[in-house]
Amino acid sequence: MKSIRVWLLVLFLALFTGQLSAGVVDVVVIVDESASMSTEHAWISPTLGTLNSELALLGMSANYALIGFADGGQGRTLAGIGTLAATQTATSSLTTGGGPTEDGYAAIHYALNNLTFTVGAALNVILITDEDRDTANSALTYASILAELTARNALLNVAVNNPFSCSGAALGIDKAGTAYKADGAGGYTSCTPGVIGNGQGNTETAYVPLAQATGGAAWDLNRLRAGGLTATSFTNAFVDIKVTEIQQHDDVPEPATSALVGLALIGFACLRFGKR
Repeated sequence: MKSIRVWLLVLFLALFTGQLSAGVVDVVVIVDESASMSTEHAWISPTLGTLNSELALLGMSANYALIGFADGGQGRTLAGIGTLAATQTATSSLTTGGGPTEDGYAAIHYALNNLTFTVGAALNVILITDEDRDTANSALTYASILAELTARNALLNVAVNNPFSCSGAALGIDKAGTAYKADGAGGYTSCTPGVIGNGQGNTETAYVPLAQATGGAAWDLNRLRAGGLTATSFTNAFVDIKVTEIQQHDDVPEPATSALVGLALIGFACLRFGKR
C-alpha cells in the first residue's frame, strides 16, 4: 500500500510541475503559389528555423508541414507532418505559376482533413497569401472553417495583404487588438488600440477575424516586402508572438494528461476510503 501511495505522489508532482506535459506542437504552413509570392516563399524556411530554435530554448519540440495552393486548387501536400529539415527542403518545391484565383478556405480545409497530426500535440496553422478569399468551394464558409479549426483546437495566424495601424503603420495585430510596430532598428514595439485597415478584396473580413477568433494574430505581408529593417522587424515580431501563442495554446491540458489526473484522484480516493 505504501508503494502505491508513493507512486501516486510522484505522479501528482510530475503532473503539476509539467514533467508529463508533452510540449509538442504541429506547425502547418499553408502558402499561396502564385507569381507574386516569391518573397514569402523564400522567407518560410529561415523563419521556421528561428521559430524552432526559440521553441527549443523553452523545452518544446515542433513538427512541421507545408501545403501549397494555387489557382482554383484545394491544396497539395509538399511536406506532411514531420521534421523541420524536411519542411524546409520542401519549400524549394513551391511554385509561382499559379493564377489569380486562390481559395484559402479550401486550402485550410484540405490541410485539416488530409494531414496526419501528432497525437496530443497543439496545432498551429499559418496561412500566407497576398490574395483575398476567392471562392472555389462555395460549401466552405467563414463559419464552417472556424468550426473545423475549433474542432481541432487549432490556432490560426495569417500573413496577408492587409494594412494595420496604431498611430502609424503596424506590422500586425493580435487577438486582443494589440498592434506591433517596427522600431526602425529591426525590433518592434506594441501599441493599442490596433486598427484593421481595408485589405485586398475581402481579406479583412475573410481572413483577419478568422485568425483572431482562434486566438491568433494577423500580419501585413507588405511590411515583409518592404525589405531592410522593416522586414527584420516583421520577422522578429512574427516569431516572438507566435512563440507566445504556442506557449499559451500548449497550456491546455492534453487528453492523456487529463486522464492521468483522473487516475491519480481515483487512486488517492481509494486509498483514503480503504483506510476506513
